[in-house]
Amino acid sequence: MAGSIRLEIVTPEKLVVSDEAEIVMAPGVLGEFGVLVNHTPFMTTLKVGTIHYKDSSGQERFVFVSGGFAEALPDKVTVLAESAERIQDIDMERAKSAMERAQKRLAETDDAAVDFTRAKGALERAMHRVRLAEMRLS
Repeated sequence: MAGSIRLEIVTPEKLVVSDEAEIVMAPGVLGEFGVLVNHTPFMTTLKVGTIHYKDSSGQERFVFVSGGFAEALPDKVTVLAESAERIQDIDMERAKSAMERAQKRLAETDDAAVDFTRAKGALERAMHRVRLAEMRLS
């Protein structure tokens, strides 16, 4: 493939990824989308999931994102994420603990004490992080 596209993934705290990519795949709220060099510009919201891309050497890379926004330009994809972690930075034990805490909250019977929407969101984020970390370990 001729050409590459710049990928930047940014959270409020830091720049997580700044890399050249052959293709970028991301979890849009309306479905997964892919961006190649010279793509038509657009902007969309992201859901919890995994951004995966092929770097300029052809290596597959994976980054967990917990929502945010993506802007695609002909030569650049910018992701503004609430939080993001590269696959190698995911702490499996921390992710499993978060998943267990969320499962316990959802199992509680006292509806007034549990914010189910937040607990479901926490469970979804933890499950994605665990799946990604398991992929790294296999």
